[in-house]
Amino acid sequence: MKPINLKEKHQKFTNQWHPHQIAVVDNMQVLLAKIKGEFVWHSHKNEDELFQVLKGTLYMQFRDRTEIVKEGEIIVVPKGVEHCPKTENNEVVELLLFEKLSTAHTGTVVHKKTQTMYPKI
Repeated sequence: MKPINLKEKHQKFTNQWHPHQIAVVDNMQVLLAKIKGEFVWHSHKNEDELFQVLKGTLYMQFRDRTEIVKEGEIIVVPKGVEHCPKTENNEVVELLLFEKLSTAHTGTVVHKKTQTMYPKI
């Protein structure tokens, strides 16, 4: 039970689209990620996802619109909703994610960016 410094944790890795687990809260995990460019269109059948932008601007694409999520803001993607996070202008965006331990990185989609294990830092 010690404080977790998010800036220090983010400095421990550089790889993009590869979340790192920093805490577990009951059956939920807290992840940090760095992203750049466009991800993969996917959904999570049984899990919601919370994205908090710690640095930069996230463009959360949905099939009918794109929501712009700025530094200090969150967006919750409800279960079953297809989405595709992205960044613009070559920006690396730093995120905190909160999701169930059972959440598959890209849902049922298998892609070269899909991760099956999140390192604990």
